[in-house]
Amino acid sequence: MQKILFIIDEIELKYFEFNRLVTNFWLIKCLLERNFEVLITVKNLLFLDNGSPMARAYKSFAKDNNIFREETLKTVSLNDFDTIFMRPDPPVDIDYINATYILSRVNEEKTLILNSPHALREFNEKLYINKFPNLAPKNIVSADKYIIKDFLFKEGEIIIKPLNRCFSSGVFYLNREDKNINSIIDTATNNGKTQVMVQKFLPGIMKGDKRLIFIGGEIFEYAVRKVATNNDFKFNEHVKENLIKGDLTPEEKLIEGQIADTLIKDGVYIAGLDVIDGKIIEINITSPCFFINEINSLYNINFENIIADKILHIMEHSGKCLCAKV
Repeated sequence: MQKILFIIDEIELKYFEFNRLVTNFWLIKCLLERNFEVLITVKNLLFLDNGSPMARAYKSFAKDNNIFREETLKTVSLNDFDTIFMRPDPPVDIDYINATYILSRVNEEKTLILNSPHALREFNEKLYINKFPNLAPKNIVSADKYIIKDFLFKEGEIIIKPLNRCFSSGVFYLNREDKNINSIIDTATNNGKTQVMVQKFLPGIMKGDKRLIFIGGEIFEYAVRKVATNNDFKFNEHVKENLIKGDLTPEEKLIEGQIADTLIKDGVYIAGLDVIDGKIIEINITSPCFFINEINSLYNINFENIIADKILHIMEHSGKCLCAKV
């Protein structure tokens, strides 16, 4: 029996059962139903014992079409697992980075880590788009108010994003006519102390950005469009009404061939690409949400099984040469 560990958020651990909006719920449930042994833990339960990577973890089990965890913590060696899913949400702070250092002690010739701890440290979800400049919107990264204002006045409309957060937290829209330009830039940059990503505004955002699902070199044909919430310009509330079917355009189907080899080479096997007007605005590699509950409803499929098949194929080929189409 293959042994799998999920490193999840503390809030997910607290409400482990019933959280059907969370990608981890569906993946864990599907793997348990396929008779895998699945344990769960959180970042602060990882530790080193004389350099050996360890964790305190709970065994999970499926029952009555749901998932549960045992109450007793077990001490386990991370090297005893076939696959480890590193899936806590940002912020990517020092606690997150320290967890990746522990994961880097795992014998990756035996244990597959999704995604690679090196990749999680090296490739920021906002900055990673610049590995693919032809697919990225025009952007700068700076903490300097004058550099940001210069970019704003050249482009007319911009989006300002923190580099280490998720779910639209801390994201601002600005146009050159705004009466609060200095105040918003000061807030976003912590008064010039913190670098931010500044992107040219893409008008397609008013119809929502599309989440493309990348696993093992493949972008799936199933996708959702995340529509802005409550007169905002961005999606920031996970509700059914704001998640609609997002069939891929011919242009979006070509993205796979332009990025797959690079992502796999970088150790990124699982990602969520946010796309507007044919441009990738973010490459989510920490804990990408795959909107399984919504995709199942929109496309009348069991998407968790399709994803599990792909992940199992990656697991079977780990340690071998993974090409763009595993």
